[in-house]
Amino acid sequence: MSANNNKGTYYITTPIYYPSSDLHIGHTYCTVMADAMARFKRLQGYDVRFQTGTDEHGQKIQKKAEANGVTPQAYVDDVVSRILKLWETMEISYDDFVRTTEPRHTKRVQEIFMKMYEKGDIYKSQYEGLYCTDCEAFWTESQLVDGKCPDCGRTVEPAHEEAYFFKLSEYGDKLLKLYDERPEFLEPESRRNEMRAFINQGLEDLCISRTSFDWGIPVPIDEKHVIYVWLDALSNYITTLGYPDDRAEYDKYWPADVHLVGKEIVRFHSIIWPAMLMSMDEPLPKQVLGHGWLLIDGGKMSKSKGNVVDPVMLIERYGIDALKYFLLREYTFGQDGIFTNEIMLKRMNYDLANDLGNLVSRTVSMIEKYCGGVIPAAASKDEFDADLEKIALEAADKVNAQMDKFSFSNALEEVWVLVRRANKYVDEKMPWVLAKDESQVDSLNTCMHHLAEALRVVSILIYPFMHSTTMKVREQIGIDGDIVWEDAYRFDMMAGLQVRKGDAIFPRLDIEKELAELEALKPAPAEVEEKLELKPEIEFDDFDKIDMRVGTILEAAKHKDAKKLLVFKVKLGTETRQIVSGVAENYKPEEMVGKKVVVVANLKPRKIRGEESNGMIIFADGDKKLELVTTEAPDGNPVC
Repeated sequence: MSANNNKGTYYITTPIYYPSSDLHIGHTYCTVMADAMARFKRLQGYDVRFQTGTDEHGQKIQKKAEANGVTPQAYVDDVVSRILKLWETMEISYDDFVRTTEPRHTKRVQEIFMKMYEKGDIYKSQYEGLYCTDCEAFWTESQLVDGKCPDCGRTVEPAHEEAYFFKLSEYGDKLLKLYDERPEFLEPESRRNEMRAFINQGLEDLCISRTSFDWGIPVPIDEKHVIYVWLDALSNYITTLGYPDDRAEYDKYWPADVHLVGKEIVRFHSIIWPAMLMSMDEPLPKQVLGHGWLLIDGGKMSKSKGNVVDPVMLIERYGIDALKYFLLREYTFGQDGIFTNEIMLKRMNYDLANDLGNLVSRTVSMIEKYCGGVIPAAASKDEFDADLEKIALEAADKVNAQMDKFSFSNALEEVWVLVRRANKYVDEKMPWVLAKDESQVDSLNTCMHHLAEALRVVSILIYPFMHSTTMKVREQIGIDGDIVWEDAYRFDMMAGLQVRKGDAIFPRLDIEKELAELEALKPAPAEVEEKLELKPEIEFDDFDKIDMRVGTILEAAKHKDAKKLLVFKVKLGTETRQIVSGVAENYKPEEMVGKKVVVVANLKPRKIRGEESNGMIIFADGDKKLELVTTEAPDGNPVC
């Protein structure tokens, strides 16, 4: 690759991943997107800084380490070594891999803490509330959905301890003003609307230290406290640049052009992180982009659920570029997408084997057969020649326009418009017929030249997405020089080059056979059952305080202000109650009416998004959706 680095800097980041266990293809999706954009910007001539890494502190890691009989540091070292190996296998072109256990990070986080403390934005108090260990997040009871964490749907535990707090509540108006004045700061729009709604509920001060565990960065003025995960983790984007003590890299690359994150952590990056920067009087990142989830069998991929796809196995079977192409081509940025082996294999076959692979193979074969392996110069042109050339010369600008919007799928579609047009061009020109007529030699030569030029342009445009494939294509059409973005705007560079026919770039797959073999490769269930992670033990007297009753749902309706909530009228014997549940993504109101359900009847009433809820309907956490627990017992009867 060759380009003049004269277009300025470009700083892009992924989230730093939590090394509680190995990463899955969902994490791969985010990193592949960032890698493609980094390669694209480098190709265009930007001085790119691409950062990823791992977020290694917190209670969850400490518990995992204890369960495995090792220190937290030993535990994360082991997991991180495999993450680094994965990125090496996938040829991810990051410039910096940060670990939050590194000295360069930890000392600067302490300095950031002190800067915010000295401004008066951090104070010590008592925390009393509810805590989700999986999300490393504190919640008030009103924020819970059906009594569970509103982000992950898991149970929360009471927490009471001394803590330091960040005055996040003072930054709500400033954040809303940010969204108004710079709507591009947070995209897509749906994420921005979600954050507006969250802020409008009222921001509470943020707990930023813990004393109940010690796996973290000590608070510099109070070492019985460790700095809580989000102040620690989010700071990585600037600590690696030297902030606040060594500002050369910081002044060069900050503010970041893009923080690329999954939608589940948009809130932390678009509310907590900009508020922290405001507190430090530092510039905000230019953009936070929240991508969707890869769903499998209707549910989010989750390490804890075990419904994950191993990217290493797919790479070993189909190659790095095929996997990258599928991830970037199949899914629309910002939206959730379904992953199945069949969808993946069909995309690989149709686009890579049938379209691109076939075009390379037939072009090189025809140049060998009709031109002695040497690409001829173009001569006379007809309307088919002119149309192919026009589409090829317009492709780079169209790809650039889509990449500006992080629309990887549409960018690749623009490339494939050219690929498909070139395949159609072969059928229109019929070079096998032209070769039989000596009077058509000019037309034949133009045809061969145009096909080679089209492939050269394609090889440049696919480089950010499939860099290894780029090199294979260029080798077969006889190009040895550097990849230059500006060359995508030319159509006169191939005459006289010697083609070098090689193996099929993407062999066609037998889909039925592959599906069967992939099914066979699924890991077998563990022979040794893992002990369930349970809440602390309770006495029978504690359980006996819970009063569960049978009820019938009389009415069900969508909550007017919250798309995840349903509002129920439930008959418990002689009494009718209103209960609010966060199940709208799993059930339609009309299908709930008439269901006999189990209700926690003596739960203290509370307001949920303005609606009073008097009890809790019991659901089980299924793999694909929340499953309603039902009974045929009479209304009002106790559940034992």
